[in-house]
Amino acid sequence: MIYGNMKMWINGEWVNAESGKTFAVKNVTTGEDLGTVPLAGKADVDKAVAAARAAFPVWSGRTANQRSDLLLKMGEKLRNEFGKKEVPPLSAMEHGLPAHLAFGPDVMGASGNFIQAGAYARHIEGHYIPSSSDRMYMLERVPAGVCALITPWNLPFFLMVQKVALSLAAGCTSVLKVPSINAISSLKLAEFLSSFEELPKGAVNIITGPGSTVGTYMAEHPGIDCVGFTGSTETGVEIMKAAAPTLKKLVMELGGKNPAIIFPDANLDRAVEVLGHHQFFNCGQACGSPGRYYIHEDVFDEFLEKYLTHAKHLKVGDPLKPDSDMGPLVSKEHFDNVMKYIGSGKEQGAKLVLGGERLTGPEYDNGYFIPPTVFTDVTPDMKIYREEIFGPVAVMLKWNDEAEVMRLAEDNNYGLTASIWSKNVARALTLGKGLTVGTFSVNSHNFIAAEAPWGGVKASGVGGREGGYQGVLEYTVQKMTTVCLIE
Repeated sequence: MIYGNMKMWINGEWVNAESGKTFAVKNVTTGEDLGTVPLAGKADVDKAVAAARAAFPVWSGRTANQRSDLLLKMGEKLRNEFGKKEVPPLSAMEHGLPAHLAFGPDVMGASGNFIQAGAYARHIEGHYIPSSSDRMYMLERVPAGVCALITPWNLPFFLMVQKVALSLAAGCTSVLKVPSINAISSLKLAEFLSSFEELPKGAVNIITGPGSTVGTYMAEHPGIDCVGFTGSTETGVEIMKAAAPTLKKLVMELGGKNPAIIFPDANLDRAVEVLGHHQFFNCGQACGSPGRYYIHEDVFDEFLEKYLTHAKHLKVGDPLKPDSDMGPLVSKEHFDNVMKYIGSGKEQGAKLVLGGERLTGPEYDNGYFIPPTVFTDVTPDMKIYREEIFGPVAVMLKWNDEAEVMRLAEDNNYGLTASIWSKNVARALTLGKGLTVGTFSVNSHNFIAAEAPWGGVKASGVGGREGGYQGVLEYTVQKMTTVCLIE
């Protein structure tokens, strides 16, 4: 074991679970134990929530400039010291993202989250409301309270830091839980945060344990005021159910089945480069990956040829090796689910033109490796067309009628992101107005930045956005102050 027996971080102290139980975190490539972490239960959640509640008046009482200064300091330290050494190897071993690709999104992205949140912390503004009576009205934004932060296993460090940074910037305290797959990442984040004496004890508490018990209990806990969740739509529904009796504020970013529409005048090389990257980065285990390709029949064959060439050149292998472009899928359970989708595509008549089988051999046998996989002849009644696969599987359709392709692109329960590829930007912008999504791109796809809000509508999200100034505001609530001007 590389990391040994680790502990949780509650109220600024390293602690075991009340039960004394632990579980092992595995290397997804080799199957070996990376370390053991505490198996938290309800008693541990109670302790963490109590610590966050005790810290709330302290942290929320800090000035905006004080909160900002600390977050900026965290961002610089993560970028220049801690992140380079700690994060990329964990990204590779815990969930299979090649280490040489992890520095950008997981380290620089996480650092940017701290820095941008720190900058925005200074600018949380309310406003004065003119009155026709003898009263003065002031509307301000105040911290939402104690937050339960529940994050997914893909790009864990980036997503953990995003929620922690935004909630801290707003003046909130929190209890953070990540999936068991990424438990060591979360405790390394605790190690990082513990190095800042300016952060009050209990302002951030990090616990490890199963979502079915710990995560659900956090969502329903009466001491939690707000739930920040990123994950599947199905899990999001369960979180909403758990939070409903206590009417908590929700900030939820969920799944996607994202359309990419290719017009005949598109720059095909650029489209293949960008869409291929987003499709196969992190083995397609990203909510913003292209879910449905609509390619005009005049350029379909050319686009497909270029796309297949791109995909065939991607090296699938050990994520700790510098020449690997893709590592293994995150678990046997997830591998089996992706393979079921590939099987259903074959059974329903789609044409498999690349990949589709588990890789075998000495380099692959202890992990769950699927190469880039591409289907054509896909129709709207197929499962691979309608449902989120969350794997390295591209599904492609031809189109020749503009009105019909826009109808098809809109006809889906999800509403996370979409892209249109055309040199006619005015046309793309006009058509994009008809797509019900949280993020729309022209000649680009799924660009997530710390300064820009991100999130979806319909089955892709509820309660707002994360990232940017809007992301900080999501962890606040509005408070009206009325002053009578007559003594």
